[in-house]
This record gives sequence, structure tokens and C-alpha cells, in this order.
Amino acid sequence: MKGIVLAGGTGSRLWPITKGTSKQLLPVYDKPMIYYPISTLMLAGIQDILIITTFHEQDNFKNLLRDGSQFGVRFQYAVQDKPNGLAEALTIGENFIGKDCCMLILGDNIFHGRGLGSELKDVEGESGARAFIYEVSNASQYGVIDIDTNGKVLSIIEKPTDPKSNLAITGLYYFDSLAIDFAKHTKPSARGEVEITSVLNDYLKLGNLRYTRLSRGTAWLDTGSFDSLHDASTFIRVMQERTGLQIACLEEIAWRNGWITDSQLKEILKTEKSQSSRSYLESLFSHSNIGVNHDE
Repeated sequence: MKGIVLAGGTGSRLWPITKGTSKQLLPVYDKPMIYYPISTLMLAGIQDILIITTFHEQDNFKNLLRDGSQFGVRFQYAVQDKPNGLAEALTIGENFIGKDCCMLILGDNIFHGRGLGSELKDVEGESGARAFIYEVSNASQYGVIDIDTNGKVLSIIEKPTDPKSNLAITGLYYFDSLAIDFAKHTKPSARGEVEITSVLNDYLKLGNLRYTRLSRGTAWLDTGSFDSLHDASTFIRVMQERTGLQIACLEEIAWRNGWITDSQLKEILKTEKSQSSRSYLESLFSHSNIGVNHDE
């Protein structure tokens, strides 16, 4: 299974702080925002990851993330020239995806919950598409899925004025390779974007759209506004301070997945400049026999 992080766009809702840098490079408490969606893909067992950025910001992402080998993964990079919609990520990533299935995640979405990684791994290899949905109080701001009493998907509507349910489609999606053709033939919406909901509706017409309703124990945070960015940073800080466990520590995830060895982790420690990060990574060795579950 391949992974795609869509980290393009202008971040206009966060101007002026995003006039000089990509939104996905902003800090969410103690890590760059993009670490969080990458961690979700890594927890799903994905090692081949395409990061889609704007042209003028791509070098900054490469300087931060390099080729991914330090995290036991393989990063590739591509450019989205304009914010033409989420579904465009599938056509941009056509050669990267090939005949494989893929998981697409938005670069400003944060997911955290015990068992989430195992839940995501379970979808690998299935045909069709899968949406990950979440109960919200302001459904009109999202793509909304309507489900009947038997659990059958009835409709998906992008930002409806009168939502039929309070179940929002999150910025995390699973597709088989058929999604590329659907995306290619999707016409831009009234707002000029190739909507991901249109691709999901193509799968719905085929009867091959599934969904996973994220549990109440899972947090889903969209960091696209000033308030939500602040809330996300507060959430991460509180969770880490109370549990003593790091969220989106890519080195830890790689190590626990067996993608980097003890020796490689020790080499990373030698160059780690942050005292708090170094102390945390050092603690992994002394607690490794406890078997703590870091399925974020």
C-alpha cells in the first residue's frame, strides 16, 4: 500500500503567518505539522510515501524530511501547481501509485487514538474505496455522508447547507487504483476544484464504497484555522505531558515497526539537538520490554 500526503495549497486562512512558509511546516506544539499525517501513514504500515507540495516550498520539505531513510521509509516528492482540489492528488500521484492501493491524507489533519494504526492496516488490499468518518457538530463545513439504519451509504455531499447527518468525512481516504481514472474524469465543481467527494460518489455508484466510523476515543483535528491550530497544539501538549508518551515521534514509530534497528536509533540520538527529544528516545530502550502500544 502506498501513501500520499497532500501538503500544497496557499494556507490563506492562516495569513499572514503562511505568506512566508507552508502551513504544513508550521509547528503543532513540538513538531512540524506534517509529522502528524506522516505518522498516521506509518502507523498504517506504509513505507512508500509521496509528499505533494507547492513548487516554491518543496525544497523546505526536502530539507526537513530528506529521503525518509532516517524514519525507515521512502519519501518521494511531487508538485501541485495550484490548489485545484484534493482529488488532483490522485492524478499527480498516478505513476507513484501504479496498480497499488493507496491511502491519501491531508497534510493539515491530525489523528490520534489507541488502536488506530491496527484499524488502518486492516484495509490494505481491499477493493474499492473507504472513507473514514467522524461525528461533528458543524457538519455543513465538511463533506457529509448519509447512512441508512442498515449501515448502507445513501449519499455524500460536499459542504451541504442542510446536512442529512452529522457524520463528516475526514481528511483520510483509502482507494484502489481505479481512483486514478475516476479523478481524471472528474469535472471541477462550482468552486473550481476537483472534489474528492466526486471520486467517492463514483465508487458509491459502483456499490464499492465502504466507511470506517472512527471511535469516540479517537481525536480528529483539522488545523486549517488559527483557533484549530491553537487547539491542536494544546491537545498534543496536554496528552504528552499527562501520558509521558510522544505523539507523532517518527523515529519511535519506525523503531517499533522494526524499520530501523537499535543501532540506527542510537545513531540518531548522537545527532539529536533537542534535549527533550533525546531524553525521550533514550527512554525507549529502558522501557522497551514493557510493550507499550503506540497505535496513535
